[in-house]
Amino acid sequence: MTAAPLHAIVVGSGIAGLTVALHAVQHGCRVTLVTKDVLEHANTRYAQGGIAGVMFDDDRVEDHVHDTLVAGAGLSDPAAVRVLVEEGPTRIRELIALGVAFDRAADGQYVKGLEAAHSYPRILHSGGDATGTAIEKALVATLRASDVRVIEHAFLVDLVVRDGRVRGVQLLVGDHVATATGPAVEGYRETVDADAVVLATGGAGELYAHTTNPAVATGDGIAAALRAGADVSDLEFFQFHPTVLAVGDSFLVSEAVRGEGATLIDEHGRRFTFDAHPDGELAPRDVVARAIAHQMELQDGRPVYLDATGLRPTEAERAEFLARRFPTIDRAVHERGLDWAKEPIPVTPAAHYLMGGVTTDLHGRTTIAGLYAVGEVARTGVHGANRLASNSLLEGAVFGARAGDVIAADAASGTWPSAAPRAAHPSRDALVVALDERVASGERTPFSRTALQQLMWEDAGLVRDDEGLAHAEAVIAEWRAAARGPVTEAEYEDENLLLVADRLVAAARARTDSVGAHYRRDAAVSTADDRMVAAVAAGGAAGC
Repeated sequence: MTAAPLHAIVVGSGIAGLTVALHAVQHGCRVTLVTKDVLEHANTRYAQGGIAGVMFDDDRVEDHVHDTLVAGAGLSDPAAVRVLVEEGPTRIRELIALGVAFDRAADGQYVKGLEAAHSYPRILHSGGDATGTAIEKALVATLRASDVRVIEHAFLVDLVVRDGRVRGVQLLVGDHVATATGPAVEGYRETVDADAVVLATGGAGELYAHTTNPAVATGDGIAAALRAGADVSDLEFFQFHPTVLAVGDSFLVSEAVRGEGATLIDEHGRRFTFDAHPDGELAPRDVVARAIAHQMELQDGRPVYLDATGLRPTEAERAEFLARRFPTIDRAVHERGLDWAKEPIPVTPAAHYLMGGVTTDLHGRTTIAGLYAVGEVARTGVHGANRLASNSLLEGAVFGARAGDVIAADAASGTWPSAAPRAAHPSRDALVVALDERVASGERTPFSRTALQQLMWEDAGLVRDDEGLAHAEAVIAEWRAAARGPVTEAEYEDENLLLVADRLVAAARARTDSVGAHYRRDAAVSTADDRMVAAVAAGGAAGC
């Protein structure tokens, strides 16, 4: 009698989750993909900048490795970086085979894009600034034609852990609030058993008042992993994108615009970023974001400006170029009543990407048997203290494929090459009791998601210090102590955001120096340069 195929559940439908699912199916797994919204609605589709990879004859693996290590401020794992860079071209060619049409010049060669902290223009784009959308569409179309079962509108409540191994997921299916397109729908609980579970749930951008992330980015996978007892790391490293439109909602203006030559100016027209770094607008993202925040402080909170008026000699030529090269951004700019071919546009930083997450090995395995993590929810070691531009899509493709390729063998072998089992974190009821003991009685600050986002923005955002972090820690403890029994999806999201916020703030307090995206005004600049030199040397020893 033939044994039933191993069952893997993938939670999340961005590039990482879709890649895992497609590779696991190819290796004979029965795959169920669970997504919080509809299949197409993932952070991947918002990626404008592109995907980095050594795809040109005059580029070198060693240079991409070096750029990634330098951007990570010496805290990247050289082995993980080498996997990313060496396997990246294969994964990009796989995307091309699935139908992703990266932009080509008139001679048929791929158009090269340059972004901050890259020593070579190795960024590929599709549709100018619609790379993520193109990748998401191609992967979704392939998945829908496969044998993967899809459960949409399914929220991850928790992981099922039995005998020290993850055995499935608890879901809240079909829970919706009323929207303009449909009435409120009450959800139902469902437990789905599996041999392996892959978290591909994205990041936690909803922690912050200003974010480029969609509303679904509420840290659900990290929180579920924490409750199950998995290790997490590097949560203090949250990248803030320098340039988001300061008009209307937080619409991201890709770094590729600066790569094409646009400049950042203050309200008097001065290019101020050179005060912070010799590379000016093309310095690492954390440097540029902090330079903008500092300049805004000097301007009493008023935004700075992104100036694209020098990209072509005439207004008509600029308008044509911007509409062709950045069609999505161009449309968004004009929808907000701006004309960037004529005048600079106001921009401000916003929370963008979480470098830390659930700790994994080089195949996505976590510290709990049967549980994997890929994409932004994972801490692979690639990004260190600061992500190099356009490495995120690449990471999802590379490590998604790696996880999908080993799940069947891991489950069949019954072994798990990880550290010793960790004790699970307290249950929700036990957690409430413990927090009640930490928080003094008396009137508490009322909780709302908006209040949490503002607290994190002010006390654990671009620039931090121990006083602000201690304040955030105390307020979050109050809120968690007051929380009781989530029922709706929104309440579960709030619980997850509070848990991730608590761990992020604790990690930020514990790291008392400044490095990469974690910048403390109350500490001298750390020995990041020494760490970076050591990491680059280690990368070289590995075969640079």
